[in-house]
Amino acid sequence: MPFYRFEDFASNFLTPHLSTGKAPVIEGKCMYFCLLHKTAGTGSELHYHPNELLIFPVRGKINAIVGKDRRIVAPGTFVHAPAYARHSMKATEDGACQYLYIKDKTWTVVGLAEDEAVPDRAMTVAEVNKKYNVGDRDKHRKAEGKSQAVIEGLHTCYYPIIDALDAPQSSARRVNWIEGERLAFGYFEVPSGHDEPQMKADHELFVYVLSGELEAQSGTAHRLIKAGDIIHAPRGDSYRLQVRSPFARYVMVRSTSWLEHRIESMTPEEAEQARVNVKAN
Repeated sequence: MPFYRFEDFASNFLTPHLSTGKAPVIEGKCMYFCLLHKTAGTGSELHYHPNELLIFPVRGKINAIVGKDRRIVAPGTFVHAPAYARHSMKATEDGACQYLYIKDKTWTVVGLAEDEAVPDRAMTVAEVNKKYNVGDRDKHRKAEGKSQAVIEGLHTCYYPIIDALDAPQSSARRVNWIEGERLAFGYFEVPSGHDEPQMKADHELFVYVLSGELEAQSGTAHRLIKAGDIIHAPRGDSYRLQVRSPFARYVMVRSTSWLEHRIESMTPEEAEQARVNVKAN
């Protein structure tokens, strides 16, 4: 089925020994699509992972660090953490936060401490929650060797897109695309009456509706969707989004050709090492 809502999935701690973040996870072929929840004043220690990470806040504010660049990030600003980039995301003291959290599947969703080497075999969400409780950092046995966390030379990783998710409507169709090595993020604001053609998904994609109503098609399935709904279109499937409200805001995340080639060329041994084929839920 190509239509989802996060509340239909179990929510788990993704890296309990390093973070208070808890999320439902939807798994595609090339990426993990999650909605991470953190309570006021809590979040993650400085950490990294071998996969690329995309972050888009939808509620509350994040005290964010990528590399050495610390900023307070609110809904409407996109954050890009390249593979191996050291980072930390914490909810500010004034309230909880939620953010879309997307990782490519060359590695698991479980993070690594900033001073930890990349292990020979990644842990799954089930394994890390069985081994650690939230806050068990002192019990964490790190992989031997040198950390591969990248701290210097990351350039700017913060992209302001819109002042607030309830900002006044733009006068025209508006699209912002930000493309990393493995994943691309798009913000869409589309008025009613704009004719969106049926498209073939050249890359795997997920769509998350921020506001408004759309008539959605993915493959042969059709549905009227609204805020909080998710559409998944595997690579090669057709899809179409037609706005039925005065306007709609949504975000789209898609894989890149580089990532697709990497996933498809992995040996079974590499896939098992990275735990690509083990579901997060």
